[in-house]
Amino acid sequence: MVNVKKSVLVLKHFVLILTLIAFNSNCYAQLEVAKIEGKQINVNEKAYSLAEYNAYIAPYKTHIDNDLNTVLAFCPETLEKSKGQWQTNIGDFLADITLDKTNPIFKKRENLDIDICILNHGGIRSILPKGNVTTRTAFEIMPFENTTVVVALKGEQVAEFVDYFIKEKKPHPISGITFTIDETNKPKDILVKDKPLDLTKTYYVVTSDYLSGGGDSMNFFKKNIKVYDLDYKLRNILIDYFKDVDVIPITKKIKVTQLKKQ
Repeated sequence: MVNVKKSVLVLKHFVLILTLIAFNSNCYAQLEVAKIEGKQINVNEKAYSLAEYNAYIAPYKTHIDNDLNTVLAFCPETLEKSKGQWQTNIGDFLADITLDKTNPIFKKRENLDIDICILNHGGIRSILPKGNVTTRTAFEIMPFENTTVVVALKGEQVAEFVDYFIKEKKPHPISGITFTIDETNKPKDILVKDKPLDLTKTYYVVTSDYLSGGGDSMNFFKKNIKVYDLDYKLRNILIDYFKDVDVIPITKKIKVTQLKKQ
């Protein structure tokens, strides 16, 4: 025999639970940010003394300084951008490690290899001094937030870069490409990975996001087939490389040769 009172009680409880669930659902659904308020607090001695401000930020400054001053590697000689007509030792270093560090990432993601690295002379903001190399060193050389991208270019655009390079007369950092400047100031013997440049072939060039958009008048990048964002900052490449080596190797590879007029 069915217990009517018990069934009615269970039904009431069931209806109550459904009501509560529906009520809570409506409440959560209606929650939204209506207004955000803020105010400006002037940092001056009217509110607090300079000593109080310094005492407040001191622990944070100490923590940051400790991180920046951590020794990562040793450099046997000073690398700088002020010496060298077509190449500089720091430019060669930066282009080589950028190519080395980004190629495995690109290979894993796209199953393709990077052929060339092109950076800009003006993007180098400090020397790499002889002696201990720290995290701070990387921030001084690359203070900007530029990230690396790979740009797919036809050989025609790579040839345009070589023309641009000669016209600019600046030792823009390069890797993976070599060429000769003849007596009439024209390019010859352009090689990519030691093979003659093919104007119809697609080459993959790693550079900065700034240059890929035509920065420093490198407009040949705008004629790209495709751009791949690696989400890897140039500065972080430096830091990661410093961590990987004890002593920074110095290379003397000739990438640009100029023939003298007879």
